[in-house]
Amino acid sequence: MSNPRFRLVARDDQRAFLELPWQLPLEEWPPELLVHVKRGIGRHVVRFVDLGGSYYALKELPPRLAEREYRLLGDLERVGVPAVEAVGVVAERTDAAGEELPAVVITRVLDFSLPYRLILGRKRLPAPETSILAALAELLVRLHLAGFFWGDCSLSNALFRRDAGALSAYLVDAETGELHERLSSGQRGHDLDIAEENLAGELHDLAAELGRDVVEDPWEFAADVRGRYEQLWDELTRDEIFAPGESKKLDQRLRRLNDLGFDVEEVELLSDGSTVRLRLHSKVVEPGHHRRRLLHLTGLDAQENQARRLLNDLTAYRAALERAGDAPVSEAAAAGRWLSEVFEPAIASVPPELRGKRAAAELYHELLEHRWFLSERAGRDIGVKKAVASYVDQILRPAPDEKLPLEL
Repeated sequence: MSNPRFRLVARDDQRAFLELPWQLPLEEWPPELLVHVKRGIGRHVVRFVDLGGSYYALKELPPRLAEREYRLLGDLERVGVPAVEAVGVVAERTDAAGEELPAVVITRVLDFSLPYRLILGRKRLPAPETSILAALAELLVRLHLAGFFWGDCSLSNALFRRDAGALSAYLVDAETGELHERLSSGQRGHDLDIAEENLAGELHDLAAELGRDVVEDPWEFAADVRGRYEQLWDELTRDEIFAPGESKKLDQRLRRLNDLGFDVEEVELLSDGSTVRLRLHSKVVEPGHHRRRLLHLTGLDAQENQARRLLNDLTAYRAALERAGDAPVSEAAAAGRWLSEVFEPAIASVPPELRGKRAAAELYHELLEHRWFLSERAGRDIGVKKAVASYVDQILRPAPDEKLPLEL
């Protein structure tokens, strides 16, 4: 018998990780250490733990793949791609007999995220089916803009978050990925081929498991994701040609990109004297236009559609101040008043035990939707107080807790 060994590389909570039984395969960890979280189907053993109120996913992999996935997830975080956060990797593990054990990648559990099986397994979807299609397509576009070849795009390898009536997708599994300076059309096409096959196969499997169709046609679903991807990729990267006197077309194109939630760091304009060609390079097309603006104005971190909705509410609030006779205020000053006088009181009015059912920005969006619905039915604005009371009782209290989807 020899003393068990391991090597831990961790970005935070190192002391808590040291107390875990790394000398045991994950399948043999004591049940009292584990939290049972709903997840997609995977090829590897995955377990979840709660350390000091923070939840982590632990995945066993061969050492080389584990080190590679840990580094890749860190690279994706640095370039702003929506993916789970890599926290650490445990390698060179041995058991009490000195036998080698697989390495373990540690990632932080993504709060308020939903696996596809939980979304499509419900009779009432948390967002329209088209939102899943759009979220997957945008995730692939964002990965490819960053030069990342996924190699295993699937519903199981993604998680979804509510995003103001839609969904946003996050990458979970990067073990087959490759990060390049730029992807060729062939690499992108191959990634899309893999995605189509995986998506259709998973939907057929889920339908067989549930004994009912979860989408009308799995192959059509997969092809729709690809079609949405190609449409968005074209809008973000295609060249545009216009006459020298039509500079407004440049503004229109950039405004369309902003409306889609993207910024452009720089543009290349090529003129031959009779026409101007606008060229956008994928490396300088940056997602998150509304998220960055909301964060800058208020300090709130939200999904893209949530940020768009909150910014619209902020704009309406600023206009209401001026209509009420207040002196015109700057956008930054209005944002500060909106945060302290509107957003924060609305969130605080929700009972504390229910706030964990939705992220704050999503909760506020749903509250706005509910207030609008009740006001339309009443033929007048019913006000925040009545809207909150009705929303809490009718919508939020019976809703499942989604901060951490536990298996019951």
